[in-house]
Amino acid sequence: MNDVELGPNSAGDSSHNGENGRALGTQNDTPPAEKMRHGRRGTDPVYSAVKQGHSSADAETGVGPETENAPTNKEEAKGGNDNNPEGDEDQKKDTKPRSKKPLIILAIVILILAIIAFIWWFSTRNQVSTDDAYTDGNAVVMAPIVSGYVTTLSVNDNTFVHKGDVLVEIDARDYAATRDDASAQVGLAQAQLESTKIALEMARVQYPMQLAQAQAQENSAQANLKKAQSTYDRQHAVDRRATTDENIDSANSAQAAAQADVASARAQLTIAALVREQLLQAQNKVTVSEEQLHQAQAKLSAAELNVAYCRIVAPSDGWITKRNVQLGSFLAAGTPMFILVTPDIWITANFKESQLERMHIGDEVNVTVDAYPNRDLHGHVDSIQLGSGSRFAAFPTENATGNFVKIVQRIPVKIVIDRGLDSRQPLPLGLSVSPVVLLK
Repeated sequence: MNDVELGPNSAGDSSHNGENGRALGTQNDTPPAEKMRHGRRGTDPVYSAVKQGHSSADAETGVGPETENAPTNKEEAKGGNDNNPEGDEDQKKDTKPRSKKPLIILAIVILILAIIAFIWWFSTRNQVSTDDAYTDGNAVVMAPIVSGYVTTLSVNDNTFVHKGDVLVEIDARDYAATRDDASAQVGLAQAQLESTKIALEMARVQYPMQLAQAQAQENSAQANLKKAQSTYDRQHAVDRRATTDENIDSANSAQAAAQADVASARAQLTIAALVREQLLQAQNKVTVSEEQLHQAQAKLSAAELNVAYCRIVAPSDGWITKRNVQLGSFLAAGTPMFILVTPDIWITANFKESQLERMHIGDEVNVTVDAYPNRDLHGHVDSIQLGSGSRFAAFPTENATGNFVKIVQRIPVKIVIDRGLDSRQPLPLGLSVSPVVLLK
């Protein structure tokens, strides 16, 4: 019926109706907003229908909810906060800008770590260290040279002794008897030597006299032979009727006897002429006697040493460790009794072969002892062993195989401690230490 009454002013009426429509649309929007404010959910059928109608009205009028429903949306937002807080919090998180504070803190931490790493590298660039190091020293194994029963024991475990102190005494009566016998043999050898020396002096006079006597006898025999030869010639030169057979036989025998005397005198002279050899023989007897005397003296010295070896004294200052002897026990020669650790302490550090390039003898070393963390030792590099530890092992490695694997070798370095030791608290051998070598 209203459609028939439309006239020429229909356009104006349309615009007027549009305004009225917008007004009506605004009025119609209020009940759903009020319903939503009172707790209606978006899934309610009535609210959905109203909202759908509201959306169609907005499409016809060209007015959106953003312009007309601003106050209503505020109320809806308020109502949403009351009824759906979790959804509102998510919406706030999505709309709130992210803070850059964690990134700034992370960057500052990384910068600080980088500065610390640079300072550490700069301060340790001229240092090499190892944890494969330990204290070392002289450990003297004390063992008896002679066998016997222990009669005196003057030491105990871990006691300190001084050089020259008597540690152990062994029964020396048997060795004393042997010493006395050797002393008697020395006396006999000395007496025999004196006799040979006197015989040599006599030979120096006797043998030349025997030579002269032998020469005189030869001369006398030559004279007798000459006389007997003259008699023999006369007896054989005269007519046999002018002499007798007895005279001829006497001359013959006298000549033969004279010739025999000459031969004997010449033999004696030949023997007596060996004066030099005879004197040398007498001198050799003296030499033999002297050597026999030396032999007897050597036996006496050995016997005296055995008696002295029965008293075992400390070769140097040190501590007694690993005692293996008791009073009254029998000790065989060479059996270890205990170990004497001298006060001389140094450090043996096994550095890697790659750490020796800049290391030289005399470089300063700072040492930290694991057993005494508060004690700082200072020393220097004394020497570097000419060979790795595996090279001098009992069973050195053989690398002449096809499956060879290269292993970093370690070289023992001797470090002498200059200062930091405490005489009241000595360092035991074998303690773990951490040396740091200051390279030049």
